[in-house]
Amino acid sequence: MYAERVLPHDIEAEEAVIGALLIDGEAIHEIAALLHPDDFYRERNRWCYEAALALAQRPEAVDMATMGHEMARLSRLEEAGGYEYLSQLSSSVPTSVNVEYYAQIVQRTSVMRQLINAASGIANLGFENGADVDGTLSRAEDLLFHLRSSGGSRDFVHIREVLDTYLEDAAAATQGGMDQSNAPIPSGFPDLDQLLGRMQRSDLIILAARPGLGKTALALSIARNAAREGATSAIFSLEMSRDQLGNRLLAAEADVDSFRLRQHLYSETQERRIVDATGVLSDLPIYIDDTPMLTVMNLRSKARRLHLDRGVDLIIVDYLQLMQGADSRANANRVQEVSEISRSLKALARDLNVPVIALSQLSRAIESRTSHRPQLSDLRESGSIEQDADVVMFIYREDQNYTEDQWNAQFPTQPYPKNMAELIISKHRHGAQGSIHLHFEDRLAKFEALPNNSGVT
Repeated sequence: MYAERVLPHDIEAEEAVIGALLIDGEAIHEIAALLHPDDFYRERNRWCYEAALALAQRPEAVDMATMGHEMARLSRLEEAGGYEYLSQLSSSVPTSVNVEYYAQIVQRTSVMRQLINAASGIANLGFENGADVDGTLSRAEDLLFHLRSSGGSRDFVHIREVLDTYLEDAAAATQGGMDQSNAPIPSGFPDLDQLLGRMQRSDLIILAARPGLGKTALALSIARNAAREGATSAIFSLEMSRDQLGNRLLAAEADVDSFRLRQHLYSETQERRIVDATGVLSDLPIYIDDTPMLTVMNLRSKARRLHLDRGVDLIIVDYLQLMQGADSRANANRVQEVSEISRSLKALARDLNVPVIALSQLSRAIESRTSHRPQLSDLRESGSIEQDADVVMFIYREDQNYTEDQWNAQFPTQPYPKNMAELIISKHRHGAQGSIHLHFEDRLAKFEALPNNSGVT
């Protein structure tokens, strides 16, 4: 059906991309999240780009000498045209300024080719004339869904844009800063900062808990508190959308029930608090990227680009097990893949000199024990997570294990710990382990320090 028609491609744009990388190796970080090797139509251009990605991931400088050496190592240089071809590409563009524009052209033509391939696949399904019509339709939908989910990458948006969208929706429904260069980052929780000496730059901090105990809420509280002190926070949310995160931040800042906020069911007084909170949050240096199925390379490139533009002080990843490593095949060893991800996050923390907080799930082993207090071995698909992490923190809540009646029967002299959370520091590379206690306001999805807290235990 398509044999007589040439597939969409743009060789000039492909050559311009490689030429721009040869002129300015740092340009790879502007396009790595957007452009994949398979997006190149001409094979030798794909080889050049694969060499540039390999160099950047190690990380090493990207230039004519290193790219040629990398391609020669893989026995591809001569077949691609040798250094003469690389020299030709280098002279094909005067500057690397437009590299992202060239990359967008290459990526767009790649999507069109993928669409043609998907259409051919759907046609072949039709010709199979199988008896299971629903199954065939599902397979056809999967082809298009895979194309849509892998065809683009969402980028950072400032929290102001998220909150502006919320206010627009609500209107329709209802008619000082510290020196960030080398200083550790405050969490906003005095006892935690005392125990950790604040969040140290270049540290990988693992925050883990059973589902529903508030991992995301605590991470957002830390990001908001740090931003108030002038620290720029980058939040990679693989599970929740940026609108959901924006609503959570707004509910906590405005002290308005998150459910009522989502439904726009609030009083005039609460509405004034929401407007005031929007103004406060809009001035905070918080950036959100909600790209699903994010790869390690994409996260690193996005974080580095934001760091160059804005100066990142804190990175939050929600959550680690939703990320993809370099080998994301269905039969890949998931434990090894997660281990690769944790190592890459630690490398990112060191490379950008910022603390990286990675949220993590716990394995089901914790459910089989009488005590549900988490321990390091409970980290799901742990691999090297414990080894790579500088700090491992667990959220534990007794009120999630006992009803009030059960608690009173077993501990009659102790008050029921409603909404009391214990933050257990089970690993601390730079200091002592310990626990602190926080209050969790579930209607606001917000953690707060306890008044007159006696300190760590």
